[in-house]
Amino acid sequence: MMNENTSAAKRSHAPFFRWLFSNTTHARNLLELSAKVNRDLSEFLSVVNLDTLIRIPDSYSEVDETGEADIAFRVNVATGAPVLVGILLEHKSGRDVGILEQIDRYVHSVMRLHEDNRIFSGFPTMAIIFYNGRENWDPLKLLENGYPKYFHGTVLPFKCTFINMADIPDSDCLACEDVETGMGIVAMKYAFDKDKLLTALPQFKSSLQKMDGNKASCLLQKISLYLKEYVDQGVLKELNMAFKSIGQKYGFVSAGDVFRQQIADTQQKAEAKALEDKLNTAKKMVHDGVLSVENAMSYFGFTREQILEN
Repeated sequence: MMNENTSAAKRSHAPFFRWLFSNTTHARNLLELSAKVNRDLSEFLSVVNLDTLIRIPDSYSEVDETGEADIAFRVNVATGAPVLVGILLEHKSGRDVGILEQIDRYVHSVMRLHEDNRIFSGFPTMAIIFYNGRENWDPLKLLENGYPKYFHGTVLPFKCTFINMADIPDSDCLACEDVETGMGIVAMKYAFDKDKLLTALPQFKSSLQKMDGNKASCLLQKISLYLKEYVDQGVLKELNMAFKSIGQKYGFVSAGDVFRQQIADTQQKAEAKALEDKLNTAKKMVHDGVLSVENAMSYFGFTREQILEN
């Protein structure tokens, strides 16, 4: 397994988190499931209207360089007043001492309105840190150490709460009508625990059978590619067997199918590159007068047309 504190580990978690929860439907279900285990988030959701959730373009994201996976949304308040609130989703798989500084940058650069005659261009934002690392960690508790209780919750210039994805019950994930969200959360919860992974993921078989074939296939592929970074081939083989019946009946792509195809594609590309290099060598030797066309044909096994082709 990879070290959770490496950049590679962060990047491996981040693309999956972003792929799944950049979708407003999945984000909404993630928030609602998380609110069941987090009072701050529950209170926040009670004062906004999630039906108005809109994603903010993420050109600001640094995920390609650092593995950061911020996803920004805005939402109307529940009262119907013409004001907006921001929601920032941030994922971490390991301890990061710079997490709150990072969020602060994004809140001040992204959560802005460009309208005339406004007293203030920013709007209040709830930042939610989603964590699925091996160790217990809560940067907000560390932040408030030493402050009197009066200041708790106001140390930061923005609202912020922390969700350890391990606290979201499997039962809630299984009961969620949004299978992608439920199964995705479970995959992230147990990415570092192969035994629980092998027990929990197959429980989604019946739900997968009810999904559209293309969506189910895509979900299995994404989860397979994600988990490849954290579990060995033996675990992937067991997952492949668990979903084999679904693949046979519905034509879904299983975990094993994905990786076998990856190996085949890689080998095919390597062979094509080697053949191209061989042909280029033959052409160069003929062009430089080292070999005649006939000798090149005999030695390299190409046709006259291939060797003389520009």
